[in-house]
Amino acid sequence: MTIKIGDHLPSATFREKTADGPVETTTDALFSGKKVVVFAVPGAFTPTCTLNHLPGYLENRDAILARGVDDIAVIAVNDWHVMGAWAQASGGQGKIHFLGDWDASFTKALGLDADLSAGGLGVRSKRYSMLVDNGVVKSLNVEENPGQATVSSAATMIEQL
Repeated sequence: MTIKIGDHLPSATFREKTADGPVETTTDALFSGKKVVVFAVPGAFTPTCTLNHLPGYLENRDAILARGVDDIAVIAVNDWHVMGAWAQASGGQGKIHFLGDWDASFTKALGLDADLSAGGLGVRSKRYSMLVDNGVVKSLNVEENPGQATVSSAATMIEQL
């Protein structure tokens, strides 16, 4: 079953690379008492994710935060090493959270997993964005085509804030 507006996020633990090394971050720590914009991508360093989706959120970070958002996070079914390298290569390190859902457990619990084995990627996340307020989904934007980042773009999210 796919998560929907009004649902509470499932409990999960992510791994994130920091200057001090890897840290585990839970959904409770990320979302309790906070308004957070989350977007998910099929994979770090993949073309649409790197050239289109992520840059929009980095470029609009301040505009998003100015609308009462406490934090921004990107989630991908990658390990924390890959997510850390992507954060560094993109210039996003320290600006948004780059969270590795390494085993797709969070993605599967949301019902937003996609089998991209035909393209050599295996189980990944659908491309989406959502606004989460104190652990509750307030908006959810899921792309029909994983090669596009329009419905889940930063511009769309700003309109919804």
